[in-house]
Formats: sequence, structure tokens, C-alpha cells
Amino acid sequence: MSPISNGQARLVVDLDGTLVRTDMLFETFCSAFARDWRTLHRCLPAVIRGKAELKRVLAEAATVDVTTLPYDAAVLDLIHRHKDAGGRVALVSASDQKIVTAVSEHLGHFDEAFGSDGTTNLKGRQKGDFLEERYGPEGFIYVGDSGADVEVWRSAKDIVTVNASRETKSRVEALGRPVRHLDADPLSYRAYLSALRPHQWLKNLLIFVPLLVGHRFDLLTIGHSLVTYIIFCLVASGVYVINDLVDLRSDRAHPRKRLRPFASGAVPLAHALIMIPILLSIGMVLSAWMGWLVTLVVATYFLLTTAYSFVLKQRIGVDICALAILYTLRIVAGGVATGISLSVWLLAFSLFFFFALAALKRQVELADMVNRNEKKAQGRGYFVEDMTVLVPAILASGYVAVLVLALYVASEQVTRLYSQPAALWGICILLFYWITRIVILANRGTMHDDPIVFALTDRVSYVCLAGILGFAVAGALL
Repeated sequence: MSPISNGQARLVVDLDGTLVRTDMLFETFCSAFARDWRTLHRCLPAVIRGKAELKRVLAEAATVDVTTLPYDAAVLDLIHRHKDAGGRVALVSASDQKIVTAVSEHLGHFDEAFGSDGTTNLKGRQKGDFLEERYGPEGFIYVGDSGADVEVWRSAKDIVTVNASRETKSRVEALGRPVRHLDADPLSYRAYLSALRPHQWLKNLLIFVPLLVGHRFDLLTIGHSLVTYIIFCLVASGVYVINDLVDLRSDRAHPRKRLRPFASGAVPLAHALIMIPILLSIGMVLSAWMGWLVTLVVATYFLLTTAYSFVLKQRIGVDICALAILYTLRIVAGGVATGISLSVWLLAFSLFFFFALAALKRQVELADMVNRNEKKAQGRGYFVEDMTVLVPAILASGYVAVLVLALYVASEQVTRLYSQPAALWGICILLFYWITRIVILANRGTMHDDPIVFALTDRVSYVCLAGILGFAVAGALL
């Protein structure tokens, strides 16, 4: 190909880590893996044949929505200004041609677009040779982000780096060409902490329920409960990271979830693949130290949550039952870790109560869809019409949970643990009120996606919780 001569140098823009704040190799892998967990096995032959072939296989298997990718605003602005000045722009990336073409057609800013073709991986020196042959020596301005782009910048007229590391910046500045650095906000530990979803650790406090209802407050029991709590926080965070990778497409289509660290590009997807084994390994080692029964419960929790992320959450009804079981497993873990026997009353209350909360979460999502004029939930099996079924199911399950609690309060077992069991009736009344109130709020569309998170910011929920604790203490100590 002969060089293309223009009065103004061609602006050549990279895709991964430059135009978009993500890596399309990991994007396509996550998308393909979410669609079919056997993707990993099918990719092995492609890995042997080379990276370009791997990218082609993943691009064919994935369903990446290029309209919702986290595009870098500074790079888009640079492209617009170059076009407004009469310049021409090319998108050239090591990503597969299918992905590059889709991005180019979506944005509509590029005069041409080139990517890897299944045989040649258009990266590093190969990309530099390709650009020099097409546009001539120093016939282009290259916009890139990584150390691999240094070989491309050697042939460029001008250099533009995007969120490059200090080492990469030093290397390009040593080339002796005009350099411009575009830097967004640096990686923040807060983004990584947010990826662990620490607010969801509140759910793991259920591990302390056996300790509380059994009135076992010795240091050994508290210590075992605390270690089990830490285990569940680690494993749950590992699963949340997996879930975020699986849900990238649906999260980016959501007005709030698109701001999550992986969906927004605040944390690289490659780092997620490091975080997952670290979190799960530490959690499983600690569970083994606690004993085989705790390990069994934790492993069951992990397998069920993983199945939920890939399959169960797409099955209507099954997803809600799975969530209710996952909540109850935390209570079971607390009982197993401390050796406290769990009553049928407690397990029955847990299943009904958390079925109501899980169904309420779906109700909130559907109410939010009504506000956004959508008909079907992304990555779920529900339609907005299902709200008419979910509301009575939530109320029925929640009220049955209160009924189970009332029957427990009236049982002989309570008299052995509480000096004034009549005080516990106050708990039933408060729960009855709280469940009714949050269902009404969810139906109005005024609640956060997760009822637990909503309760953390709701003053009335705090008052109800204080009242519940007050009645429990009164029943035990008066």
C-alpha cells in the first residue's frame, strides 16, 4: 500500500485503553463466558494458534454492546477538534476487526478502521509497520496508552498518550518528538473498594443471628462468628466481582449501575481476574481452618451464587428462591461455626422473610423500568407486567414470616430464653409495619435497587430496627 499524503497528518487512534476505558480482549471474554461457561475450554485451541486467532474466536462468541462502552471524553474531544480542523481520523487497534468496525460505525467519526484479522495481531511493531506503510514515515499522529505503543510512536510525527504510566511517558519523551499527555483521574483505592461492594457485607451480619437468638455471648462463640463473617465477606466480594464481569452489558444499560467500577472502566477488567482468585483463596483457606462443616457451607454458598450469576438469575421464580436460600445459608454458617443448633422456627422465618426481600428487589427493578419506559429487564426473565404478581407474593411471604415469628413467640421454647416473652410481640408489629411500608415505596418507584441498601439510608428503617432491638432486650432482661 502506498502512503496516503495529506496536508495534515492523519490522526490515528487506538481502541483499548485509549478510546475506551477498557480492554476489548477481556470484554469479549467476559461476554462470551457469560453466554456460555464452556467458552474457556473452546478458547484453548485458539490460544495455541495465536492471540489474533483468540481475539477472532472471542469476538464471534461475544455480544458486546458498543453503544454503552465507557468512551474516554478527552479522546473524543481530540477527535472532534481534529475533524473540525479538516483532518482525517483512523481507528487502528489490536482488537478484532469485527469489534473495531462496530465501534467505528457507532461513533461515525472515523474515515477508516483497521483491526486484527485472525492471523495478524495488529499491535506493537506490527502496527507501527502497518501505519508507516500506509501513511508514510511520520505521516500520522498516534494516540495510544501502553508500553506496547512505543514501537508505534517511533514512526509517528506527534505523540499523544492517554492515561499512560510514568514509565511509558518517560520512554516516549525520550523519542524526541512533540508529546501531549491526556490524563483522566488516576486509579483510586476507592474504586477497588467499591468493586468489593462493602455495603453488601451488612447481609453477612446474619452469621451472628444464631449467637443472638441462642444467647451465647462468650468470647469463643463471638470469635468463631467473627471469623466466619470475614470469610463470607471475602467470598461474597469475590462472587460480586464475578457477577460484575458477567453483567457488564446489562449494567452499562442501567442509569446507576453503569457507574460501577468495572462497567465504567474505573478499574481495569484485568485486575478483576486477579482480585477473584485472591479473595476466594483467602476465604477458603480460612474456612478450612474453621473446620470441614464451615468449608462445606461456604463452598455451597459459592457454588450457588456462581450458578445464580450465570444461570439462575435469568429464571423467573428460581432466582428469588436462590436468593432466599443464600440469605439463610449465612445463618446456617453462623450456627455451624459456633455449634449452636438452629430451630425450625428460625429457618422457616428466614426463608419466608428473605424470599420477600428478594422478590422486593425484583419489584424495585421493574418499577424503575416503568420510569424508564422499558418493557423487559436486562439479563432477567421479568417483564413490567409481572409487578402485579410480585406485589402479592412479597406481601404474602413477608406476612407469613411475621406469622412464623408470632408462633415462635407463643411457643414454650421462648419461655426458656426470655423472662418477658410478651415483649417480643412488639417485634412482630414493627416487622408487619416495615414490610408493608417498603412494598408500597417500591411500588411507587421511590426505593433504591436493593432493599437492604435502602434500609441503610432510611430513617424510618433505623427507628424500626431500634425498636426491634429494644423489644428483644426488654424480653430478655426485664
